[in-house]
Amino acid sequence: MNRSPPLLPPDRSGVHTEKRNPRSVDLHRLSVQECVRLINQEDRGVCDAVERAAGTITAFIEAVEPGFADGGRLVYVGAGTSGRLGVLDASEAPPTFQVQPGKVVGLIAGGQSALTRSSESLEDDRHGAIPELDALALSSRDAVLGVAAGGTTPYVLGAVEYASNLPDAPVTGLIVCTPMEAPRWADHLIVLETGPEVLTGSTRMKAGSATKMTLNIISTTLMVRCGRVYENLMVDLRATSDKLRDRAARIVAELTGLSRAASFDLLERAGGAAKTAVVMHRLEVDRVRAERMLQEASGRLGDVLD
Repeated sequence: MNRSPPLLPPDRSGVHTEKRNPRSVDLHRLSVQECVRLINQEDRGVCDAVERAAGTITAFIEAVEPGFADGGRLVYVGAGTSGRLGVLDASEAPPTFQVQPGKVVGLIAGGQSALTRSSESLEDDRHGAIPELDALALSSRDAVLGVAAGGTTPYVLGAVEYASNLPDAPVTGLIVCTPMEAPRWADHLIVLETGPEVLTGSTRMKAGSATKMTLNIISTTLMVRCGRVYENLMVDLRATSDKLRDRAARIVAELTGLSRAASFDLLERAGGAAKTAVVMHRLEVDRVRAERMLQEASGRLGDVLD
């Protein structure tokens, strides 16, 4: 009985993140000090890779901003390290900027369990993210950003292509760390050329660092543009822990000139909301009036104070 030969996986030898790094071929022979020095030297190229992609990062953010400011969401889709980085950035948005959970969403192949347990086999399912995308009821106000260091992950590529073909399609984008032709179904391609890794194929290293930087830039810039920041302060902070109470009091003191003790007292009267506290003091209004003024200004502290 003749048996069909086993189906071989695609050849990814041409992907830059899969190539061998000539500067680390003796990695197994290096001392601790030499390993530290080599990895650090290679990491210096991460910032340069992000800088070279500044134009495409800017274009993506500018395309996303109008819908995001109008109630839309930013959805990251990834697998493995890329997926974990997307979930991390999404999970940090509510405590940092006081946006509602779900404003920034992280989808990862394998679901939440994949954050701590390897589920890399699930990244081969090109249709794997479709149920979660459908549950989000995406519209043109939203944005779907696929994250795939090697640019070949079926779970990610399938998700972005599916989103792009929806009747009321969101803005779509793809972050990769290897040169590739822009897919016709992605509105934006962001290429972070970090080159071969010190440990061949381990994209949790330079590629992961560049990806984390880029996601930070995207989400933080969107929050700045939506009025979640005043000067360079996290004014949407709500004091819900000792660390955050301390930070909120320092923000209030910085913007009002009040003492530390007086800032804590004002925060208490403002319900723990730093922006409300600043408006109460600067404009000499009560909490209800301050909250109304902020609401009328779509939460933009600068507009209220000016």
